[in-house]
Amino acid sequence: MSKVLIVGGGAAGMLAAIVAAKNGHEVQVFEKNEKLGKKLYITGKGRCNITNACDMDTLFANVVGNPKFLYSAFYGFHNYDMMNFLTELGLRIKTERGGRVFPESDKASDVIFTLQRKMQHLGVKIHLHTQVEEVLVEKGHCSGIRLSNRQVVKADAVFIATGGISYPSTGSTGDGYQFAKKMGHTVTKLKPGLVPFIVKEAWVEKLQGISLKNIRVTIYSGKKSIYSEFGEMLFTHFGVSGPVILSASSLVSEEMEKGELKLSIDLKPALDKKQLEARILREFEVNQKKQIKNVMDTLLPRKMVPIVLDYMEISFEKKVNEITKTERIKIVETLKDFQFTLIGYRGFSEAIITRGGVAVSEITPASMESKLVKGIYFIGEVLDLDALTGGFNLQIAWSTAYAAANAIQ
Repeated sequence: MSKVLIVGGGAAGMLAAIVAAKNGHEVQVFEKNEKLGKKLYITGKGRCNITNACDMDTLFANVVGNPKFLYSAFYGFHNYDMMNFLTELGLRIKTERGGRVFPESDKASDVIFTLQRKMQHLGVKIHLHTQVEEVLVEKGHCSGIRLSNRQVVKADAVFIATGGISYPSTGSTGDGYQFAKKMGHTVTKLKPGLVPFIVKEAWVEKLQGISLKNIRVTIYSGKKSIYSEFGEMLFTHFGVSGPVILSASSLVSEEMEKGELKLSIDLKPALDKKQLEARILREFEVNQKKQIKNVMDTLLPRKMVPIVLDYMEISFEKKVNEITKTERIKIVETLKDFQFTLIGYRGFSEAIITRGGVAVSEITPASMESKLVKGIYFIGEVLDLDALTGGFNLQIAWSTAYAAANAIQ
């Protein structure tokens, strides 16, 4: 039996505590917040997107940063293992569109309570409001931790499960990176991941709050398409957000650093231009004497109509039978290619995850143990691993935690 200390009581920390305790180790969790799983409360808009019910190829395809490193961890404890794990603990789960897995209750708190209850049942000691100041190392081996009150807690193994620096209000303030650097580890460049874009056009503010479903977004660097995806998005007072936009932010970051990008929204992806023009002609035929603003809402959300007409420089009051062929073509072109200029990202306070972290070249993939210091394990978001939206980032946390907890002798 080993003495295991876990720094951080988030997703990775809680799962690691359960698995290590099940294996007979003496486990203590140190969490600086007032409760466990604070960031989990806000994942999936408060519903907690636990994982994704996809096949292994899709699981790997959705990992953006260092997918090969996760080979052992994912095959050792994959998405269906996690679903079974929670089901066996009494949590009822469901799968929604895109393979997203949620608690049946739609409450993230139920996931946290399920894990916390199991930790307590296994005798895991949980220390809340407890700040870890330093991870102690003697002769290349971890020896324990020092708390902010100067108390030293001895250990055979220390798990660093401190998360990244996204949503700092949840306690993710980069402590783990400082611990890692002090031990000689490399921390790669940190960037906001799964984050909204800022748009150049000031009038985007007029679209604030409008949500679009079943659209296709394409992002161009010059004339080259660098991202294209079908799904949902949202306009904000500063630009664009929503699932397809957040995923794009992680995939086009290198191009974004070089300069402005062009966002094209296809508002009618199910129709090609000829089919769309035929549909518009049918609408116009039936509504010849109506004003264009009262017909366009059959094609667009009502709140969007005046802004799009303004974008096309077509008068709101114009009657349908006064619309010229040139204007009709312009409507088709705009509905298939509504354009914005992307000029940057929002900051870490709005990023779902942190991209970058402890260099995985310095971590043993099968165990998550440091190659530099024996008995130190890095798990979850603190590592240089990241994925797209849909439950994939949480699966990284679960799988890396499981691998580490099972590696302790």
